[in-house]
Amino acid sequence: MEINDAELDALFLSIFQAHQALRPQVPVTPLLPSAGLSALTGCNVLLKCEHLQCTGSFKFRGASNKLRLLDAQQRHLGVIAASSGNHGQGLALAGQLLGVPVTVYASSEASPVKIDAMRALGANVQLLDCDPLEVELEAGRRARQQGKPFVSPYNDLEVIAGQGTIGMELLEQHFDLDAVFVAVGGGGMISGIAAALHKLKPSVEVIGCWPVNAPTLQRSLVAGRIIEVEETDTLSDGTAGGVEPDSITFGLCQRLLDRTVLVSEREIKDAMRDVASHERWIIEGAAAVALAGMKQLAKDYQGKNVAVVLCGRNIQLEQYLEAIA
Repeated sequence: MEINDAELDALFLSIFQAHQALRPQVPVTPLLPSAGLSALTGCNVLLKCEHLQCTGSFKFRGASNKLRLLDAQQRHLGVIAASSGNHGQGLALAGQLLGVPVTVYASSEASPVKIDAMRALGANVQLLDCDPLEVELEAGRRARQQGKPFVSPYNDLEVIAGQGTIGMELLEQHFDLDAVFVAVGGGGMISGIAAALHKLKPSVEVIGCWPVNAPTLQRSLVAGRIIEVEETDTLSDGTAGGVEPDSITFGLCQRLLDRTVLVSEREIKDAMRDVASHERWIIEGAAAVALAGMKQLAKDYQGKNVAVVLCGRNIQLEQYLEAIA
């Protein structure tokens, strides 16, 4: 699974092309300084506002890039995906805009808000009574049976290239970055961001952040191979679940991540409350994971320019209010 320089160069070229081709369908999101969080942590904190992206998360980027690159026959047949919500919503909207039918398989335990949102955007949502990794594997099997493209939320270089446009924007908006903190599930977003930064400014540290309750890819990186990890409930439902045994993101994260950090559910809740208090924004658990990771490591980045990717806002109001209470 080792990633070589030629493969990194090819991925960067795909990211660069996506960065040009996806406009104006995929908006550039703001990178905004936070005076309150900067005072709280001693770092110069800049918030990358992916929670303001279409469908409320970064996933619209990768979905749009994947569907953009389909041929006419594939567009006619439609695509199949597995999603706990954000990937499915991004894919549903991209499919709606490009006239591509989208079927999404999801766990019956997925957030009802996200399921309803996928259906509202035109996706055919099928619920399965199994965990997210099993849903993903089953969706892939059904895609092969039906001869339709399967759009992985992370194990797909064209999806990763779409997410990597965040990295391009970060340096266009603030080239003097010292570090970027990113929440990680399957690793698609952080792989794309890190690939762009590695090519354009390798001195920028890329820090992967996981919930203690759902650290599968982080534990796999420590083990040197993809392993199964028993996960428990987390507010960061968008990053929960296992990783496909052959995932390209494993090798990319091995090569490109500078540090990893694990955060508790208490730290996630505190980070959600911090953003509400200082910026008046609702963010979901996965977005708070990145801020919680930055807060935990803030002593190492005093006075430095750190970007925190707020990856999404899609959370049930009741769950959000309970978290910040």
